[in-house]
Amino acid sequence: MDVAALGESMVTFLPSRPGRLADVPSFDRAIGGAESNVLCALAARGHPVRWVSRVGADGFGDHLVERIAGHGVDVAAVRRDPGRPTGVYFRTAGERGTGAHEVAYYRAGSAASAMSVRNVDLAAARAARVLHLSGITAALSRDCRELLYELTAPGPDRPLVSFDVNHRPGLWRDGDGARVLLELARRADLVFVGEDEAGHAWGVTGGPAAVRRLLPEPHLLVVKEGARGATAFTRVHPEGTFQPALRTAVVATTGAGDAFAAGFLSATLRGLALRARLRHGHLFAAAALTVPGDLAAPPARDHADRLAALDDGAWGRLRLGPGWTQAEQAEEEANTP
Repeated sequence: MDVAALGESMVTFLPSRPGRLADVPSFDRAIGGAESNVLCALAARGHPVRWVSRVGADGFGDHLVERIAGHGVDVAAVRRDPGRPTGVYFRTAGERGTGAHEVAYYRAGSAASAMSVRNVDLAAARAARVLHLSGITAALSRDCRELLYELTAPGPDRPLVSFDVNHRPGLWRDGDGARVLLELARRADLVFVGEDEAGHAWGVTGGPAAVRRLLPEPHLLVVKEGARGATAFTRVHPEGTFQPALRTAVVATTGAGDAFAAGFLSATLRGLALRARLRHGHLFAAAALTVPGDLAAPPARDHADRLAALDDGAWGRLRLGPGWTQAEQAEEEANTP
């Protein structure tokens, strides 16, 4: 198994048209979850992956498990909770960070929020080359927080731990979010964090290098800088390696961070150079940015490899829009001034 990931997935209801939740007449059903988003993208790239979680013994739980399995993810370690429901959420078509964007979560008391060291298959979570976790899980409950501390603890059966900080202030009701996320990040081997969320959570200013000074422990730290790009720090490259993001026609930003993590992890599992890992992250993110839902099919491996190998000038000239992952014109566009 290449990657196992533990976390909550929910049934997502996407609006049939723009407008306030109060005004939207109908919704289309989809699935969403930071960890399962990563796994579905990795499975599409051909990696064997496993989802470890809990869902309710209800129709929404059936839907989640069937859809995620349909993407090629091993769901044998997903357990059913007969006493708690599967989480769901509704969102508007507006972009995050704007006054028009609304999200309504119905996840309090969900099956996944009751995950603990006592009711999760820890062996299944650890039986992979990489274990991918997210700060969202730590915010769901005290039991979930203890579970992440257990999975990030040193031990002979611990795989490489990948941790996406995913700071969601609205989920942290006890004020411990910043401290817990920092502690978990310092225990991980590979950390993904946005420059903006590092500022909001920890008050870090001064760019990616300042984030690295706060987090010297992870072997590999990736600081995402939004539309500008991303910088990766390793002990071999302490000065940081930067790669600019691609210019894309953005349809929706939801799921782009998860897609970036999937692309970076895929390239890491293949042993590619740091520059290529960042570029594969950007390519996966560009696929997610050009679709309306949380999940997007990444570009085929050969296609992505060709784009990632472009020289800096050609990479900077790429323009990607909806449907680009199915088209081979991207290479031609790279050579168009």
